[in-house]
Amino acid sequence: MARNAEKAMTALARFRQAQLEEGKVKERRPFLASECNELPKAEKWRRQIIGEISKKVAQIQNAGLGEFRIRDLNDEINKLLREKGHWEVRIKELGGPDYARVGPKMLDHEGKEVPGNRGYKYFGAAKDLPGVRELFEKEPLPPPRKTRAELMKAIDAEYYGYRDEDDGVLEPLEQEHEKKVIGEAVEKWKVEKEARLAGGDKEEEEEEINIYAVDDESDEESSKEKEGEEGQQKFIAHVPVPSQQEIEEALVRRKKMELLQKYASETLMAQSEDAKRLLGL
Repeated sequence: MARNAEKAMTALARFRQAQLEEGKVKERRPFLASECNELPKAEKWRRQIIGEISKKVAQIQNAGLGEFRIRDLNDEINKLLREKGHWEVRIKELGGPDYARVGPKMLDHEGKEVPGNRGYKYFGAAKDLPGVRELFEKEPLPPPRKTRAELMKAIDAEYYGYRDEDDGVLEPLEQEHEKKVIGEAVEKWKVEKEARLAGGDKEEEEEEINIYAVDDESDEESSKEKEGEEGQQKFIAHVPVPSQQEIEEALVRRKKMELLQKYASETLMAQSEDAKRLLGL
């Protein structure tokens, strides 16, 4: 096996070296950014990578390339983006500008990054590939919670059930159920009463008190207070009610007292009182 020094002395090696010196052969980009020690060349390789990314981003916009070709292009673009990042780090190490902070972000913004898969982006038609479109679909946001004031706007009398009888359906059902419950209660009471009577309970034989009966005294009072012709509504007065004549006499006496207090002197009023007392009035 020939040594490296012998390989360098071959005719082909000397010819290629001469071409590199004349500038006729293009220099290849280093595989590792750390192999470059010159700032101008590092910036040159970065610009070259940006040009390749631009071409491939333009190609991937064509949805007619096919699924496999689109996936390959998308992988190549992501690989070049990572390589561009390595060169930007190397440029910063060599004393150049920090492109990660001040450089344009146009190429990065054209791609969409899947949540949870940081770093890998999809460009152009790759966003609509089967299995990728679902990754970008966002779940619908939950409806916003209403505030207490908004909830209170919808609360009215119907909310508390005050208008349940207005539909004409609930009230007949309640009446029917009420009759049924009353009937059951009455039957139960009758059965219990018969059982007590059969057992010899003498207290049950006594006549039950009628709480709705009217006493004789109240009947006499009501007969005195009834007025009006037959057919008019009757009422019972529970307090003494003065007649029309008594009311007129009370008004006349009150009017006399007001006139005396207004026009008569104290001496005249005292004499009048003495005269009434002597006459026995």
